[in-house]
Amino acid sequence: MTAVELLLIGLAVLLVVATVSGLLLLRGKPTQPRQPDARTQAPVLERPEVVEGRLARLRGRLARSQGALGRGLLTVLSRDRLTDDDWESLEDTLLTADVGVGPAQELVARLRTRLRAESADADARQVLREELVALVDPSLDRSVHTSGRDGGPGVVLVVGVNGTGKTTTVGRIARVLVADDKRVLLGAADTFRAAAADQLETWGNRVGVETVRGAEGTDPASVGFDAVRTGLERGVDTVLVDTAGRLHTKAGLMDELGKVKRVIEKQAPVTEVLLVIDATTGQNGLAQARVFREAVDVTGIALTKLDGTAKGGIVVAVQRDLGVPVKLVGLGEGPDDLAPFDPEEFVDALLG
Repeated sequence: MTAVELLLIGLAVLLVVATVSGLLLLRGKPTQPRQPDARTQAPVLERPEVVEGRLARLRGRLARSQGALGRGLLTVLSRDRLTDDDWESLEDTLLTADVGVGPAQELVARLRTRLRAESADADARQVLREELVALVDPSLDRSVHTSGRDGGPGVVLVVGVNGTGKTTTVGRIARVLVADDKRVLLGAADTFRAAAADQLETWGNRVGVETVRGAEGTDPASVGFDAVRTGLERGVDTVLVDTAGRLHTKAGLMDELGKVKRVIEKQAPVTEVLLVIDATTGQNGLAQARVFREAVDVTGIALTKLDGTAKGGIVVAVQRDLGVPVKLVGLGEGPDDLAPFDPEEFVDALLG
């Protein structure tokens, strides 16, 4: 046997000995847990703010943004003697705030009657508050019907034109429900707007809510159908369906929205149809509401961007014209800037 062969054999023996020794040493040490790749870790879920906290914060924000309207009304009403010009000025202020002609005239007439009858004993601020609350109508049912019947999920269909904050409102409603420990599923039936499904899915992921979606251009009705079917299978409490932000002047598109509702109801009844309106659009928003009501029987209004300075009167106008209550209001850009609408708090904020 040559020297080279002997050397190779020696090296092989040393390698075997080293390997066996290493294995024996490892057997004596505790196993260290494997650190997961950061990319595979589950995201930290947000805990949405409860309704009580939202109301307190939004009440202050609304008072700051809307107080100018109330101050303008009180400035006129607090004068010792009110002339016809003063009453016209009061009506103009209300019209500028998008209260609407009929409600504005009604309010001015009631104020004139009460202040004349109560004369010097009248508290102009209190009288104005009472009449404004009556105008907003606290008797309307403002509950959002998110629960189903016979063990099925509540199905909330959210409609509105692009730019009103519709998809954002769906995400915010999901957060409200999650804060109330409800099991929620999202349906991304806005299949025509680029990235709409991605936007909705992002909202859901932040609070651990799944989104049912289809490919871009998929029939919106089929996505809504699949979402409700999945909700039934999973036993969720509420399915929130975001729809395409269709132009209300396009009759064909409105017919399609009606189709979405009909197809969904093959699985379970739609318990709420929320129309999202941008408060700053004023009477244009009211025109949209009329057409949507005809297409899908709107049951409630979600009014966004109510922190605009002078358009809060759309609350009165849309309710009076449609007989549909404002149920939710959005007052900012934050994820939890959505709260139930309360007539008395709204009026108190107007009066500052």
